[in-house]
Amino acid sequence: MALRQRLKKTNQSDSVLAESTHGHPSPLEARDELKDELEHVLRHKHKDEKAAHTRRFYATRRFLFPLGLCLGVLLGFSLIQPADFQDFQTHLALLMDAFEFRIPELPGVDFPQFNFTSIEREWQSLWANLPEPWKLAADGLEFTVGDKIAAEGHSAKHPVVLVPGIISTGLESWSTDPEYRPFFRKKVWGGFSMISQVTFNRDKWIAALMLDPVTGLDPPGVRVRAAEGIDAASSFVQGYWLWCVSKIIENLAVVGYDTNKLHLAPYDWRLSFHNLEVRDGYFSKLRTTIEGFVQREDRKVVLTAHSMGSTYFMKWVESPLHGKGGPDWVENHIEAVIHIAGTHLVSQLGPMSALLSAEMKDTVELNPAGAYVLEKFFSRKERQKLFRSWAGSASMWVKGGDDVWGGHDWAPDDLPDAKYSHGSLISFRAGSTALESLDDDLHNMTSSQAGTWILGRTPTSFQKMLASNYSYGIERDIEKLKANNLDHTKWTNPLEVQLPNAPSMKIYCVYGHGKVTERSYWYTQRSYEYDDVQPDDPRELCTDADAAGGGECTSPRAGLDMPLARATAIDAEFTDDGARPPILNGVKMGEGDGTVSLLSLGAMCVEGWKRERWNPAGIRVTTVELPHNPVSTVPRGGGLSGEHVDVLGNTALNEIILKVATGAADDVQDHFVSNIREYAKRVRWDT
Repeated sequence: MALRQRLKKTNQSDSVLAESTHGHPSPLEARDELKDELEHVLRHKHKDEKAAHTRRFYATRRFLFPLGLCLGVLLGFSLIQPADFQDFQTHLALLMDAFEFRIPELPGVDFPQFNFTSIEREWQSLWANLPEPWKLAADGLEFTVGDKIAAEGHSAKHPVVLVPGIISTGLESWSTDPEYRPFFRKKVWGGFSMISQVTFNRDKWIAALMLDPVTGLDPPGVRVRAAEGIDAASSFVQGYWLWCVSKIIENLAVVGYDTNKLHLAPYDWRLSFHNLEVRDGYFSKLRTTIEGFVQREDRKVVLTAHSMGSTYFMKWVESPLHGKGGPDWVENHIEAVIHIAGTHLVSQLGPMSALLSAEMKDTVELNPAGAYVLEKFFSRKERQKLFRSWAGSASMWVKGGDDVWGGHDWAPDDLPDAKYSHGSLISFRAGSTALESLDDDLHNMTSSQAGTWILGRTPTSFQKMLASNYSYGIERDIEKLKANNLDHTKWTNPLEVQLPNAPSMKIYCVYGHGKVTERSYWYTQRSYEYDDVQPDDPRELCTDADAAGGGECTSPRAGLDMPLARATAIDAEFTDDGARPPILNGVKMGEGDGTVSLLSLGAMCVEGWKRERWNPAGIRVTTVELPHNPVSTVPRGGGLSGEHVDVLGNTALNEIILKVATGAADDVQDHFVSNIREYAKRVRWDT
């Protein structure tokens, strides 16, 4: 319309323009050019309008936007299971309460309650008819190993007990204090319930998961317990399996296993092993379960443990001061122990770095958005406080010291022509821009030095907890090793205790290899801050006699109240991916399964337990390494993944478990894909 009006005004001025030019053509030509240009624009505009009217409906935004929305919803549903609908109504109520949203009450109008029963029923019907490849939470390999073993003529024989790894077990709130009642019997660790609590009740969630820093048990007014049953350690959130429901149990079921011959032993992984028995009677229950299997089935049990292992239980049950099972209990009740990705000598500095700076490789490699979210929800101080209250994680402290992990200029797993040695577990870069003034007493540290340095920067309560529950040295004296059989602080360290007196029992070490794993660190220092370790003050306790008379009684800060400690953090600015070993964001990478260092996975199996000093009964130890060859098109790497958690879905691992359980263990032989035997020989076992 505006263009037409402009053209009309131009035509009306033609005569005036002609008279004013006295025969000169240039203004008229300019007018004609403008007229042609406007007509050209109008023609194209009419053409576009006509094309828009004739465009097919499926090419319009009005169709594409709803289509994209529907496809996104279907994709989300493909990653969940029908059981998710069972708690959907509760989650919706929690979200509405968090946002203080209420359905208005109108006179004479009765709004129906939300009920998703019909939706759940319809979704179950739809899910049952979906082809397997469409279920993105699966990989299409379900039951295949079980079918193969059954076709070979094997069936259920030995009862199987499964022990999850650290953080794998879901934790439920049993607190009945008013502020925790909305979460009664809800998972505070694992599941979508945890996500909603972290989002809308962060402080209560932290308080629920925090343990008493002195006793290592429940703080006042809070009770959190491990979930029970097979599903207790099946997945972190629905569709992301962590243990066995989707993989190992499926295959065991094919050859005849059910809950009459199969038991999952979940536990509260925050507790120290000693407190697991003190508070929950965990090992007493496990012993009773195993004895019941043996009595009913007249078969010894196959104990299968992921990550943290089961050495502590076997020493506990033998001890005359604890389990009181006697020296022959393991021989009479345990057919085999299968260590899956076992942290025998600990993974790496990960747990230590978490206690020092609340960081590990996975946190320093977060992109800026992820780092912002982490800091937004949990500050570094909050993460430190939480980690330090979990005595269970301290069991993964580095064991064996410099004799196992190396000195300043050597490590058993150093590569030829290595630019940097893993022997310096913590290194400092003098040229770092973040390092303003390096402390005079700060230098590169071996594992032993790093342990002492880190403990010196933790509260006294944590140091006492560590000393009363764990030991991290190496013992070579036979008599002292025998004496350690009565000392529960030694039982998590295979270098300070002997294997049980069970010559017919067999041990299988099965783990993945081929994924780069954090092995050692480059650290830096930041600005000064207040340390958690405050100097004692003689007046720190409130002793004012007149406080009862109305005066305030306060405990003064210590006389020396200054920020004397520097914040210490991984030197995330330092990357040298072309070096040997490569350095990524301040982390020196080594060999392993992506979480656990190769030395920890295999050194004890191929060398330590081959020595009579630690294996006086001569128990047969078989080591099987599984190469990490994930399938890029299959979620979680498929049946060839060797990653620390995903290895639980590895077809070769499942086959080993089924062969041992069904009595075909002779088919399982040593298999190596790494240089672990060479590395293990470099460990200083004898000097």
